[in-house]
Amino acid sequence: MTNDGPVEHGYPHLETVRASITALYRRLSWDTVQTFAGSVAPADVAFCDTDDLYLGAQRVAREMVRHFRLPDARLVVSFREMTHAANVELAAGPEYFVELNGRFRTHRRDIGAALAHEVTHVYLHRLDLSFPSTAENEILTDTVAAYLGAGWLLLDAYREDSVSSQKLGYLTPEEFGYVLAKRALVFHEDPSVWFTSPQAYTAYVRGMAEARRDEQQPPLTGAGWAGRRRYARDRRHAPGPQPGVGYAFSPDGGGRLRVSFPCPTCQQRIRVPVRGRVRARCSLCRTVLECDT
Repeated sequence: MTNDGPVEHGYPHLETVRASITALYRRLSWDTVQTFAGSVAPADVAFCDTDDLYLGAQRVAREMVRHFRLPDARLVVSFREMTHAANVELAAGPEYFVELNGRFRTHRRDIGAALAHEVTHVYLHRLDLSFPSTAENEILTDTVAAYLGAGWLLLDAYREDSVSSQKLGYLTPEEFGYVLAKRALVFHEDPSVWFTSPQAYTAYVRGMAEARRDEQQPPLTGAGWAGRRRYARDRRHAPGPQPGVGYAFSPDGGGRLRVSFPCPTCQQRIRVPVRGRVRARCSLCRTVLECDT
């Protein structure tokens, strides 16, 4: 949790974010991801100053448990002074103890954001989905929270001005915006209407621009002129190395040239023949892609 300190910006964790989206689709399947088409509604996690602190926190925790379809999980929420925003004890369950930073006693509207991250930890624990390092696991948790409809709260908790700042989670604001944009492009949902933070809206707009760039990389037909020209040059020299681009050329068993590239939706690599216009379907997320190879 950043509290009146510098906020990191940009896309330093983008590779791990993309790997997290791929891992989520592989673990859940396209059909299960589709069951999360509806995000957590703002009204369901609203928390005003007149609400009882503990009863309100338990209510929001139950809503997060419901959203992630963990009917037998019970969260016990408490508050204490600590460095991080929150912590969850990942035991065997079904009871999980969540500690929230004492700051949330007076910043209650952000309790939903903190619980979104911690309940996602429980969800991933139940799925047995993890990455090798703690840092990667935290990025995975933020990414899954955002992609499955709860993480917009984490971005909305980002506020920054000339004298103060607050940010929850391990992704940068722009990375949260990127993941939320990826979700929006799949489910045709606009989370920006729920933001109360103007800085969150700006980060989402920047993240959407980055997500759109994934759809504009060759050999996709949406690629721009410069990308198409670079692709044509690399194709002439294939199958040599193509540093700095997402695609790679290689011969198939019969000596014919093929190109592989990341799916703009789930980032799984797709391999298609080099023969002009090709329509490809991602086997993982079922996205149909128009290519000019």
